[in-house]
Amino acid sequence: MSLRTYQIATRQRDQMADITSMVREAVRESGVREGYAIVYCPHTTAGIAINENADPDVVRDVLRRLDELYPWEHPADRHAEGNTAAHLKAIQTGTSQTVLIHEGKPVLGTWQGIYFCEFDGPRTRTFYVKTIQG
Repeated sequence: MSLRTYQIATRQRDQMADITSMVREAVRESGVREGYAIVYCPHTTAGIAINENADPDVVRDVLRRLDELYPWEHPADRHAEGNTAAHLKAIQTGTSQTVLIHEGKPVLGTWQGIYFCEFDGPRTRTFYVKTIQG
């Protein structure tokens, strides 16, 4: 078992940053051959998602549709920081994803990638990858 800590600098208020290579690195360096990896985000305005990483239009469409569901400015929002939409988007995506490890590699579908989802950037953020044998 091992725990890796990563820093990521986001560049936009809403951004899905592909972190698949960092997760692969964490799995490789852990030495776990069979088990799972948990990718975890400790922030209330960011999340972790697994989705298509072949067509960049998917990421653009997802971010656009999340903006439609949770507009940045809403007359009923009372949160003093003004980032209620970011909190809602983070709740929607979730704080973590579990990825199976087989033969020392993360098990992902042909088109899948792992994303750090920023909803209140730009910022420097942290995420963790915990690998577990078994």
